[in-house]
Amino acid sequence: MSTARQLRQVLQAPPQLGLATRESFREEANALLDGMTVGEGVLLVDLSGTRQVDSSGLNALVMVQRHASDRRLQVVLRGVGQELEYLLVLTKLDDLFGFEPAQP
Repeated sequence: MSTARQLRQVLQAPPQLGLATRESFREEANALLDGMTVGEGVLLVDLSGTRQVDSSGLNALVMVQRHASDRRLQVVLRGVGQELEYLLVLTKLDDLFGFEPAQP
């Protein structure tokens, strides 16, 4: 099966999503999104191992979601910690993403 036909791609977020890691994270996410058929796919960002997300990291997530939206794809966040969840709700960005609990 080619990458373009896969409906779900998983991206493991770094332990600290911030200024130092945002660009590589965004590039990897966009590459996965570009490999999916337009209108047919989900990018699952696994944040279960991510301990810190600063404003740069939050911006990277929003930019990834924007790219996905342009391609009519969805971004789902898995294992979102309480701090990030609070930040997403506070900034009213929680409606942009789907959510999934961390896997045991």
